[in-house]
Formats: sequence, C-alpha cells, structure tokens
Amino acid sequence: MTNPQEHVNPVEPYLRLDRMPHIWCPGCGIGIVVNCFVRALQKSKVDVDDVAVVSGIGCTGRIAGYFKVDSFHTTHGRPIPFATGLKTARPDMQVFVFSGEGDLVAIGGNHFIHAARRNVDIKVICVNNFTYAMTGGQVGPTAPLHSVATTAPYGAYERPFNLPFLAESCGANYVARWTTYHVRQLTKAMVDVLKKPGFCFLEVIAPCPTIYQRRNRLGDGLDTMLYYKDKSKVVNGADTRQVDIELQGEIVVGKFIDRDRPTHLEAMDNELRQKLGDKYVPQPTGVER
Repeated sequence: MTNPQEHVNPVEPYLRLDRMPHIWCPGCGIGIVVNCFVRALQKSKVDVDDVAVVSGIGCTGRIAGYFKVDSFHTTHGRPIPFATGLKTARPDMQVFVFSGEGDLVAIGGNHFIHAARRNVDIKVICVNNFTYAMTGGQVGPTAPLHSVATTAPYGAYERPFNLPFLAESCGANYVARWTTYHVRQLTKAMVDVLKKPGFCFLEVIAPCPTIYQRRNRLGDGLDTMLYYKDKSKVVNGADTRQVDIELQGEIVVGKFIDRDRPTHLEAMDNELRQKLGDKYVPQPTGVER
C-alpha cells in the first residue's frame, strides 16, 4: 500500500493549508510566484523563523496570509513602511514585501521611492499583471499604452511606469525582471536576493486571465504563458531605460542591476560612529550572509 506521505507536495510545509483553497482565479500567475518563493527558501536553507512576509491590498497582497511564516497583511499602499519598521527593529530577519504594481507604485509609490533611496534592506517582489484586478480592472500605473481597462474603455493613453528603471534610478542594490514562465530563473533570483544586502526589487510579469487578458481579448492563462515564451528576451545587464513593455510587445527579462551601497542601517551606523566616536554603541545592521 502506498504511503500517503510519499505524495505530499514539497511546498505544503510552508503554507497555511487551513486557509485553502486560495482566492486566486484559474490561470493566475500569483500561485507560480508562491511556488517559486517556497523553492527559493528550500534551496537557500534559510530558517523560516528568520523570514517575514509583508503585503498590501490586492490579489498579490493575499500572499502573506498563505505562507506559514511571520506575516503582515497591511493597509493599501503601505507594505514598504511596515517592512521598513520591521527591518529596523529586527535587522536579523529577512523581510520580504509581496504586492502588486498598483499597491507598490501607485498609492504606495512614495514609499517605494524613498525605501530604494535609503537602500532599506528589504526584498520587494512586485507581481505586475497590468491591472487593478481585485477591484474591477481599472487602469494601473504599468498598463501598456492602448490596453483596455474599465477606466480606459478606448485604451490607456498615459505612459506607464518602467519599473526596473524606476527602481534603479531611486537607488536599489538589485533589480531584475522575469515572467511566470521563467520559473527556474525566478527561483534563482529569489535565492540571490536572500543573500544580497540592501533594497532588492524583483518584477514578475504575470497573467490575469479573468480581467486583463479577457478584457483585451488576449486568450487564457496558457495563451499568455506561450506569449511570455515567444516574446521574452533575456538581456542580463540591460540598460533599464530601454526595457519598457508595450502591449503584446517584446519583454526584456534578466538581472539588470547588482551593485553594492551601504544599507540604511549601515549608513546610520557609519554616520553615528564618525560623530560620536567611542561613545557610540553600534547596533546590529543585518544577518550574517
């Protein structure tokens, strides 16, 4: 007789199974991001007691409630300040932010800018599906020009954010973009940011078949994955000024930025050490990597 334990999905120990089934639609890419993150935790052998996940409002914001780690489901647009406070109080923890593009760079845009500028040692994973999916499909800050939304029935006319360029120009230490088709590369990128101090930004292009794909007549989730396969171009080290995404156009993916700047707490420690000399008692500035 087969032992049921032999067929346990390896991601299950990391999830709150009592909260299943999840709320995400068939074909949604958020579940792939969850799977990749769990695989990254397994590969890095990090102690899950040292990991915290913070998220905001929206479809991606529900991620925090499904991980069996310390997690915070925060108010709309505010996961980054919550994560900043957590990292400042507990610099020994690995703090991740999972949220959508609307939460992070629309209502939360100011927090995003200044956390990157300060080089706060948090890892920001943005699942970008080009729409406000949970609230009805309004046009968002990354919606490609000419894409259709409930608030842009004749096509979006506002220039969208180029998120990797925004993150780099604000000072992020690590910037990368992958799609949910690139599961191995995405998992590796998550392992990389676990080891990388400073503000790390990872954009994940993901399908939203129920809202974005359907409204723009782009097919279902499988059609979108085939589009990612055919239209993605890996360019590690690409100039982020040139990685804009057009409607059904080429998607430049890869690791774009990997640099070293003092983290927020390291900069504070260095400044106080110079000013106070022997009177200054240094505080811990991060986990040993």
